[in-house]
Amino acid sequence: MKVKMLLIAALWFVATVGTSVAKEQDAAPTTSPADKAVPVKQYESFGNTQIIEMESVKNMFSHKTHVVAAGLTCDSCHPSLFDRKLGAAKAKGDYNMASLDAGKYCGSCHNGTTAFNTTGPETCKKCHGSDMKQPEIVVFNRPVKGVLFKHKEHVGLGLDCASCHDKEFEMRRGAAEEQLGKFNMRALYAGRYCGVCHNGNISFAANTRCTSCHIGSKGVEKMSKKAACGKE
Repeated sequence: MKVKMLLIAALWFVATVGTSVAKEQDAAPTTSPADKAVPVKQYESFGNTQIIEMESVKNMFSHKTHVVAAGLTCDSCHPSLFDRKLGAAKAKGDYNMASLDAGKYCGSCHNGTTAFNTTGPETCKKCHGSDMKQPEIVVFNRPVKGVLFKHKEHVGLGLDCASCHDKEFEMRRGAAEEQLGKFNMRALYAGRYCGVCHNGNISFAANTRCTSCHIGSKGVEKMSKKAACGKE
């Protein structure tokens, strides 16, 4: 009789503990490799406007500022002013200050009435992060050292930023030199970069008057010493 009672008690204990463990396992959250993965960035949504990129693009444009602060929606700019595709405006070839000044793209609102204008030098920092004052002389040290470009001299001929930027030269110091396989004399002879104008018709050809631009390592050294003396 005692053995029978002990057997029943043992069976009851096993059944009770097993049920409790099963319940705890069911209640415990399951984990998988996917749960441990880095969460995907969730973009914010404002009404019917989903912000694809919150940060400024090279200090040029902030969706958040225009949507949240100014209360604009997608159709305020798309597709009438900008196609809904990253880089579409630049691909058209006329996304430059001249177009903005003429009322295209950002210039549709940034005209001095609806929003601050794009022509005043005091507003450059708002979008570009700097006063956009061009250096009087640019010295290229790649692919060869050193080649001069005189901003002041070219502006004095009546050229403006849109004459060269962003069509042939990106408006960023060192950008052309990063294209070592493209930014070379062969490209100039084919009408690229400086060769757009230096073709023998608009201005002297790129394969003539070499020393007008090429001053070499010694020339760069002399310029540096002269600049250092001027600062003292």
